[in-house]
Amino acid sequence: MALRRAARQSLLLSPQFRQLAFAAGGRGYATGEQQDVVVIGGGPGGYVAAIKGAQLGLKVTCVEGRGSLGGTCLNVGCIPSKALLNSSHMYYEADKHFKAYGVTVGSLGYDWAQMQKQKDDAVSGLTKGIEGLFKKNKVEYVKGWGTIKGPNEVEVSLLDGGSTTLSAKNILIATGSEVTPLKGVPVDEERIVSSTGALSLYGVPKTMVVIGGGYIGLEMGSVYQRLGAQVTVVEFADHIVPTMDGEIRKAFQRSLTKQGMKFKLGTKVNSATRKGDSVVLEVEPAKGGDKSTMEVDVVLVSAGRRPYLTGLGLDSVGITPNKRGQIEVDSHFRTSVPSIYAIGDCIPGPMLAHKAEEDGVAAVEIMAGKAGHVNYNTVPSIVYTHPEVASVGLTEEEAKAQGLDYKTGKFAFMANSRARAVQDTEGMVKFISDKKTDKILGAWIMGPNAGELIPECVLAMEYGACTEDIARACHGHPTLSEAIKEAAMATVDKPIHS
Repeated sequence: MALRRAARQSLLLSPQFRQLAFAAGGRGYATGEQQDVVVIGGGPGGYVAAIKGAQLGLKVTCVEGRGSLGGTCLNVGCIPSKALLNSSHMYYEADKHFKAYGVTVGSLGYDWAQMQKQKDDAVSGLTKGIEGLFKKNKVEYVKGWGTIKGPNEVEVSLLDGGSTTLSAKNILIATGSEVTPLKGVPVDEERIVSSTGALSLYGVPKTMVVIGGGYIGLEMGSVYQRLGAQVTVVEFADHIVPTMDGEIRKAFQRSLTKQGMKFKLGTKVNSATRKGDSVVLEVEPAKGGDKSTMEVDVVLVSAGRRPYLTGLGLDSVGITPNKRGQIEVDSHFRTSVPSIYAIGDCIPGPMLAHKAEEDGVAAVEIMAGKAGHVNYNTVPSIVYTHPEVASVGLTEEEAKAQGLDYKTGKFAFMANSRARAVQDTEGMVKFISDKKTDKILGAWIMGPNAGELIPECVLAMEYGACTEDIARACHGHPTLSEAIKEAAMATVDKPIHS
């Protein structure tokens, strides 16, 4: 009898039984064995935190209600949008630039259905890959919506029916964000779409209005503009991308305008109304004035994002979001309840997938007794249009507003040999550094592959480098990265090639 009891206990605690228990609805295991961490949300912050926590020896369960891992970023954000950006860029290059390269093609066209399939295949492959990583690292995965019931308890409404309760020493909120609705502009995901609906339109519209001149709107607008749509960006502010360095922003807008994108800045959208297969927008100057209307095929609402905290049960444990709907945390990612942590888009800071990942790693390191930390001064930002714009650190305007004694250095891609060789010369590299110490305060890159180039600047800033350090580091020739070296030389002294 004792042997049978021991054998049964061994089975109940085995990884194989746990996987079967969760596959059957999660009943039996989670209620009986307390986890070190229950992560609510399987997006970039949540799934990375879950994997890292397991690698650190913690018992981790990740709860995700979407039914596929990767969150907004992988399912309806970063990944599918970059797939469409790549496809549309290839078409645009073939249409506008192949002839200059000596490449001739016959009748040029695009297959929208195939573009959609390629996008969906990329998403599917990556989500399944994360599930594989969970199994490899022994992270338990519960498909359902989590609600916090107490400082150490999460109730999950399972996707396949029923519910289960998870006990945890620590709870990590990683529920991400959602599209911010715009008053008077009801999203139907057909003709008035969010960034989600914009990924799978019926086809390429003849005309499109993008409400909001931020990263997401400009990227999705670029997809359709390249494929033949007339895209107009309507922005409330007097300029696009308010977080961007002013000099870079002006050059960026000139580039997009040259490509055919139109801009109505300082303009407020009052309403959007479906009219058959078109949408009528009522707009007026942001500072007041006469109203006017615009009629287009599709409207993309891209006026920002807000934390997604619906149904999370924060009230039950006394956590109150701030005025912006964010969860306030201390330097260790703890909320007002010591056993409950929050990361990513849920907390103050840039809403970026890679920032959420760093938050997640640091948070579970702290739970494991290590010194987790994120340097928010070196979190890069990237706009994946063409040319791309990538940055880290301060803008020149921010340096000036802070009263810093600074200097700048610039180098145009027009003078870069690799850019000239491939006829992709639009843009520049710009450094902002301390005038006395030469320590790098900010770096801005507008040009080809800017997102792949910015990590050199991120690493330099992380180690407290000066522009002279970059200027004296040997860069391969001919490469686009030489533009970074030359801009650094321009900041500390003088460039060679301009």
